[in-house]
Order: sequence, then C-alpha cells, then structure tokens
Amino acid sequence: MRHLFASRRASLSRTASERGATAVEYGLILACIAAVIVVAVTALGTATAGAIDGVLIVWTAP
Repeated sequence: MRHLFASRRASLSRTASERGATAVEYGLILACIAAVIVVAVTALGTATAGAIDGVLIVWTAP
C-alpha cells in the first residue's frame, strides 16, 4: 500500500514540474508562429506595394 501512495506522489510531482516545461514549449511555439506571421505580412506588404507602384506608373504614363 505504501508503494501505491509513493508512486502516486511521485507522479504528481512530475506532473507539476512538467507543467512549467510545457508552458515554455507552448511559448516558444507561439513565438515562432508570430515570427512567421510577421515575415509573411512584411513580404505580402512589399509585394502589394510593388504591384500598386507598377499600376500607378502605367496609369499615369501619357
């Protein structure tokens, strides 16, 4: 019976210590996703600005 309680206590302490590690991992994943979004939006904005500039050059040409 003692072994059962000791085993349960050990599993609870592992779970508590793993929560912090899991939170850090989720934070790193979130940071990577945010970085990908920033890069994608920047690239899309640059491409869009280039397309608009091209249209304006053609449109304003005599």
